[in-house]
Amino acid sequence: MTAARKVLVVAPAWIGDMVLSQSLYKVLSGWGAEVHVLAPAWSHAVLSRMPEVSASFETPATHGELKLGARRALARTLRREHYDRAIVLPASLKAALIPWFARIPIRTGWRGEMRYGLLNDMRLLGANPPSRIVDRYVGLAPPRGQKSPCDTPSPSLTIDEVNLRERVQALGLNLERPVVAMMPGAAFGPSKQWPPGHFAQVAERCVSEGFQVWLLGSQADHAVGDEIRSRAGEASGEVFNLCGRSSLVDTVDLLSLADKAVTNDSGLMHIAAAVGCPVVAMYGATAPDYTPPMITASKRMHHSLECSPCWNKTCRYGHYKCLTEVRPDEVYHELRELRRGA
Repeated sequence: MTAARKVLVVAPAWIGDMVLSQSLYKVLSGWGAEVHVLAPAWSHAVLSRMPEVSASFETPATHGELKLGARRALARTLRREHYDRAIVLPASLKAALIPWFARIPIRTGWRGEMRYGLLNDMRLLGANPPSRIVDRYVGLAPPRGQKSPCDTPSPSLTIDEVNLRERVQALGLNLERPVVAMMPGAAFGPSKQWPPGHFAQVAERCVSEGFQVWLLGSQADHAVGDEIRSRAGEASGEVFNLCGRSSLVDTVDLLSLADKAVTNDSGLMHIAAAVGCPVVAMYGATAPDYTPPMITASKRMHHSLECSPCWNKTCRYGHYKCLTEVRPDEVYHELRELRRGA
């Protein structure tokens, strides 16, 4: 299907999009290509759980930085890899620089910022583009003029069982009760964050039904984790705030133990789905059809308004009704119906 023997993929910046990009790596690997990936430092680690990726490199810049010298230096190193092709997933001009500096002969990507010349295999989405971003990623896999012969495969991250046992012991977790994971953070901003009080109400119901609750996220989510736990009242003894206490790949492993999850539209939502954990996902400013969890056992919750999806980090009206009016009892009802492997 593809003439490329060795492909460099410039990965997306957001963790969730990084997880979804595994679908592209699966297609390329299945066609016999050796897949290397260039990714930002904050999401780079998750590539170690994608067996389709043969090698990976960190982007030598943080968000918004140009760092032309560092990009040129990395590109000189990458020339030694003799790539046949590069696929650039982000739409920014900066994302296309390294493949151009590295003189990779075919440089593919969707039309985005002014990248004419940097990309020499520019694709157009057309009048009816795929609604899911994951399909747009996979749509770049075939050579120009050819269509993909397969359905989009779902991401599926591997688990490190040794690391999992070590993390369970280090965190002092008891696995006698089944686990409901809750991911209350979203790096995008408040317009993707379901209220802590709503999470707490669902946590109370879960504990009353015999579950324990693990709150997972980064150190930035620790304060909201504490708020959820304190609002859970008598149930708080079975609510554990693990936000900031584990690395990204540790969280991959921990989510493999969860029976189900309640989550914002976030990177951890996609990680949960990619380890087979059923999810109830809350959508506010974003579109449920654009980045859905890639797992059958899932439910997308969204209170549709005339102003949504707005894609803004904060609500222009200050009410966040697209999130706040998704009620905890609705979420708990959907959560009860979910089963692993369903």
